[in-house]
Order: sequence, then C-alpha cells, then structure tokens
Amino acid sequence: MITLKKHEIDLSMFQLHTDLIIDNIENNKNIIKNTIKEKEIKITKVKLKNNIENKKKGNYITIEFKDATDSYNRENLKNIFIKYLKEILKKNKIKPEDKCLVIGLGNRESTPDSLGPKTLNNILVTNHLFDLENVDKNYRRVSIFEPSVTGKTGIETSELIKTISNNYDFIIVIDALASKSIDRLNKTIQMTDTGIHPGSGIGNTRKEISYETIKKRVIAIGIPTVVDAVTIVTDTIKYLYQKYSYTKENINKPSNRLTYGNRDYKNNIEINENIKKEIFGLIGTLNEDEIQQLFYEVLTPIGYNMMVTTKEIDYQIEILSKVIGEGINKSLHKI
Repeated sequence: MITLKKHEIDLSMFQLHTDLIIDNIENNKNIIKNTIKEKEIKITKVKLKNNIENKKKGNYITIEFKDATDSYNRENLKNIFIKYLKEILKKNKIKPEDKCLVIGLGNRESTPDSLGPKTLNNILVTNHLFDLENVDKNYRRVSIFEPSVTGKTGIETSELIKTISNNYDFIIVIDALASKSIDRLNKTIQMTDTGIHPGSGIGNTRKEISYETIKKRVIAIGIPTVVDAVTIVTDTIKYLYQKYSYTKENINKPSNRLTYGNRDYKNNIEINENIKKEIFGLIGTLNEDEIQQLFYEVLTPIGYNMMVTTKEIDYQIEILSKVIGEGINKSLHKI
C-alpha cells in the first residue's frame, strides 16, 4: 500500500488560467469589493490599486446572472449592463463627441470563441455617415473591426489594432473568456478599463491590448464561455461534498421523504471537514486551490485538461451577443 503525504505534492508550479477578476479575489479578504444585487442580478465592483497575479490595476465590474435565454431576464440584464457600462465610460472621462472603435476578438468559425465577431453584427456603425451627411447630435462616430485570430492571419492582433486606431479616441474590445468556475459559464459579464490579454484564459501568449500598448483608452468586455476539465472535476468534488452534507443533514426530515427529484443542495450548506475526509481520505484534507492544482498536475501532462463548453453554446452566444451589442449601442448613443 502506497501512502501519500500532503507535503510531498509540489503544487506551486501549477496554476489554473482564468480571465475573471472575481475568480482571483473570491477568497481574498485584502481586496475591497462592493457587491450589490439588482433584480436577482449580482454586481461586484473592484478597484485594484496594484497588480495582483495576472490582473492589472484598474476598475472591474462583474455582472452575474442566472438565465439570459428568458426574455424578461434578458431585458433586465441588458438594462443593468447599460447602466454599468455607462459608469465605466464616465470613470474614464469618455465624452459624447469621442470617436469609438468596437473590436470583436475571437474566431467566428469556433462557436465558443465567436462572441466578439457575432457581437459586431449588432453594433450600430455610424462613422461613415458623418462623412456623407449631417447626423443627429444624439449619435457619435462608431466603427467596428474584426481582426480574427493570429493563428489564421499570422499577424499579432494588438499590432493590427494599433495600426488602425489612430483616428479614434477610445476602444471597446469584446472577447470570449475562460473561468475556473462552472457556475459562471455563460452567466457572467466582466467589464474593465485595464485592457485585455487575448487568449490568456487558455494559456496563449498574445500581446495585451491596453493603453500601455496602443496609447488609447481601452474598455474590455467579456463573457466566460469555456472552462477546463480540471475545473469540472474540482467543482464536481465540491458539489459531492455539498450533496453528501445536505443528505446527511436532511435525510430524516419527514418533508424530504415525501419528495423526490432535484433539491438545491448548493446554497447555505456548511461542509464538515470530517465528511470530506470520510469521502476522499487524503484528498479531503486539501483545500479547493490545492485540489485544482493537483488535478492540473495530473491531467495537463497527458493532454486531458481540455477546454469544455455547454451543449447550448450556439443559442447562448446568439443571445449574449445581442445583449452586449444592443447594450453598447444604447451606451454610446442617446437612443
């Protein structure tokens, strides 16, 4: 029988990728965040005064929602998105007359990566109209650009954007992101004025698009559309703890004997440490970060840490790209 000791597992060299600030600061008590709730939608504001891990200092607004496929929820989400996009534009002193370039990052032919290009289909383009005739004062100059991906063009995306951005005052960049939480997949919008690092969520090393690289104010908007296999395994273990704890606590309640089917065991369940050890032994003594890093070490060398998306991703991208596109229109123009 082989006995493993916790201190013999070197986890420091392994780190899961995520584009979301909320994933980085979830358990960090040293970072000040302001969390509010509007119509069942959770909004978290963070202002970083210093760089942390792979996140730059600046303003971050995260919007977490449950279901954007329902028309009522979708309208609420769009209105809240507009409200906070206007707020971040105001923080960056964007004036009504400032010219905007909206950029859709990603690969249109890969559904989970097509959020940026498909959002451009819903953007109201006006820049060329200003050269043809008088345009109502409620509209500003807006252009769009789809740079595709470096793997197809052979050109660094940030260099393309730097080349064509000279005539614009600020840039809005839309991209699909990665998360290390299943709960946030296609249910989170992140806005930030720190720019964006294309492909960072899946470990690609592309140059960032930010004020430092292109000398223009950059507002980045993204939605996590993929998680990796490590995240799925780790979250499954967490849910197993919660399910087991819930069942053990409620199995003898008369009301539960009369019902069958799905029960919400995710919320307000305190997991007993003894239960974790009872289920998984040594692994049950590890915290969530250590479990993630351990499975990363196991799956990555053999090529099984795959990026995974939902089976409804086509429809979800269609809906979410409309929410982002229409929200940008109403934030940039007085319509």
